[in-house]
Amino acid sequence: MSSSKQILPTESQALIGRATPMMPSLPHAVNGTQLNDEIPQGMEVLTFGMGCFWGAERLFWKQTGIYSTAVGYSGGITPNPNYKEVCTGQTGHNEVVRVIFDPQQISLNTLLTLFWENHDPTQGMRQGNDVGTQYRSAIYTYSDQHYQEALASKARYQQALLDASITTEILPAGTFYFAEDYHQQYLAKNPNGYCGLGGTGICMPPQ
Repeated sequence: MSSSKQILPTESQALIGRATPMMPSLPHAVNGTQLNDEIPQGMEVLTFGMGCFWGAERLFWKQTGIYSTAVGYSGGITPNPNYKEVCTGQTGHNEVVRVIFDPQQISLNTLLTLFWENHDPTQGMRQGNDVGTQYRSAIYTYSDQHYQEALASKARYQQALLDASITTEILPAGTFYFAEDYHQQYLAKNPNGYCGLGGTGICMPPQ
């Protein structure tokens, strides 16, 4: 693994990308919701980076109160990247899962707890054996309330981790770019496929 894939590119180093977005051609393979940029009224959204996005997406679509999930790329520079480009480390993007949820059925705290407990947020530009900037831990928020609650949850989890320092980036969300169709709900289509999720074994302290 080239060390350059563990360093985020500058704007001058990033790939050019393209103007045409890549939109899913099929509905959600598990619950049938349409995969597009619309957030239904009453729903809220968060985007998580937890390493390989296949297992992360399955973690969230299994929860009660989740309206829809989609995998994609975010947190970088290159517009409308494809998977091959993201894998070069020259887009700056992260593999992420966008989670649209009903706050009347599942709380933000529950989602954040799932995030912290189901991957290792201390590994920098990697997650287990998956190494590179695309595998970094991240929370991208769409409101100031969510941003502040994400920061508070990070502080709580850091207390539990003691000497291990959290490297998770928590930022207001930029553009979410959908990944290719074959990545969407991958583990529903390929139940025995690769899942890189693995937590620290440490539970989130209560609020």
